[in-house]
Amino acid sequence: MSCTRRDLLRWGLGSAALVAAGVHRIEAATGKKIPLGLQLYSVRKQCEKDLPGVLKAVAEMGYVGVEFAGYYGRKADELRKLLDDHGLKCCGTHTALATMTGDALKGTVEFNKTLGNKYLIAPSLPKEHFQSRQTLLDVAKRFDDIAEKIKGEGMLTGYHAHGNDFQKVEGETAWDIIFGNTKPKVVMQLDTGNCRGGGGDPLAILKKYPGRSKTVHLKPHGGRRGAPIGEDDLPWKEIFEACETIGGTEWYIVEHESGDDPLNTVKQCIDNLKKMGK
Repeated sequence: MSCTRRDLLRWGLGSAALVAAGVHRIEAATGKKIPLGLQLYSVRKQCEKDLPGVLKAVAEMGYVGVEFAGYYGRKADELRKLLDDHGLKCCGTHTALATMTGDALKGTVEFNKTLGNKYLIAPSLPKEHFQSRQTLLDVAKRFDDIAEKIKGEGMLTGYHAHGNDFQKVEGETAWDIIFGNTKPKVVMQLDTGNCRGGGGDPLAILKKYPGRSKTVHLKPHGGRRGAPIGEDDLPWKEIFEACETIGGTEWYIVEHESGDDPLNTVKQCIDNLKKMGK
């Protein structure tokens, strides 16, 4: 016998029970929860001063992975040791598109192999790529080419969302031009806050591109200044449901870029996510 949300409400179960029922259904289908990682750009100034200390603190908060956006002058083997020391995994690197092109690609692949990372994500694109639909189609082809070259290494490439990706270029958003013209193996790293801030609808985009959201940046939007995830205006329940049913999501990656105490804020984010069953 299956039960619907309406049935649960009719039987008098509260919102906490509804969330628990949803979590149970998702875990039954997937066999595991989606792990939580942290984009270290959130705490970049602290990382510059004491990367080992930050990784220790992040692990103690309950994060199981980190995504790099810069390496703080350290080699791949040094970073891997730090991750291993604190029981952390590398759930991605933000690496410029140029470092995945031509002769640079081999070094990028080797660096990420050492880290144990399979997600090579371009964090942004230079302004000139947004000049026309054709320049964006050229970028889409580059992502397809990179994806083909690294698939034998067990790696994936992709692109991370910024607000300008949801502005129209010749009648269509840059995001849709790129992901409407790349193969499914190119990762759509949606950033919930950046998407909403740029005028996009993160929930609609997750539904439009099923299976493409291997890693998703959880970033708040709205609410008070510096509000952590769960105390903002995004429809988190619906976003999580989309990720966990059709998104193909393998990692949730928290990113937070405002507030006066970044380490405390990312702790508030994961604490709130745990309260939501994540």
